[in-house]
Amino acid sequence: MFTHNLDPVIFSLGFISLRWYSLAYVLGILIGWWYGKKLISNKSQLLKEKFNLKHFDDLITYLVISIIIGGRLGYVAFYNIQYYLSNPIDILKIWEGGMSFHGALIGIILGTYIFSIRRKIETLFLLDIVACVSPIGIFFGRIANFINGELVGKVSSVPWSVIFPSIDLTPRHPSQLYEAALEGLLLFLVLNIIFFKKKYEIGSCSYFFLIYYGVFRIISELFREPDVQLGYIFNIASMGSILSFVMFLSGIAMFYIVKKR
Repeated sequence: MFTHNLDPVIFSLGFISLRWYSLAYVLGILIGWWYGKKLISNKSQLLKEKFNLKHFDDLITYLVISIIIGGRLGYVAFYNIQYYLSNPIDILKIWEGGMSFHGALIGIILGTYIFSIRRKIETLFLLDIVACVSPIGIFFGRIANFINGELVGKVSSVPWSVIFPSIDLTPRHPSQLYEAALEGLLLFLVLNIIFFKKKYEIGSCSYFFLIYYGVFRIISELFREPDVQLGYIFNIASMGSILSFVMFLSGIAMFYIVKKR
């Protein structure tokens, strides 16, 4: 059993401080940026026209903006709509926390689609690249969640349970680490194995990302406390599980659409 005593702030110099969560975003973007270029170089011959790697540099700007806007609006719409309808100005207070993965995902898909149309690049190819590198950011993000002592797990007596004093003194599942392992490490391995197969088809990593992430997230939600302001929807499932199930169904639908195409 481990008692959580980790500081979410790496260092602080007066009014300037660096947090693990901020570092997770930066590392996820930078490593994903670098690795994405490696993936593009490996498969660019599948495209009708030669891919200019500078296009991917420009895409990163779209993705960062999409993650921030989509993640924030997703949290507002999916997790706390009543509060923000009464306090609309607080929507802009991102520094107070409140980001949704599923909202960020919608933002990324829309941002990538707009970018690909403007640059006349195969949308599904770019989404495949993003799908393959996204688990890197997800991994760092979940580790940061653990360090912050947020999104805690359910009460547990397993030997590796963790006490989060900021929540209570009850041992809990380190669900953040479960998610880091499933949605980060395992998902990264699965998608990259698919990407590097000789029979790789454009679009396959995109729909497999939706399918596998949906499954992994639903499994993780079994060990995670639901959001306090929501609880279980209809006393059945958490919002995260419901959104992930929709994500899973979308992946199945995309699979048949891509195969038919």
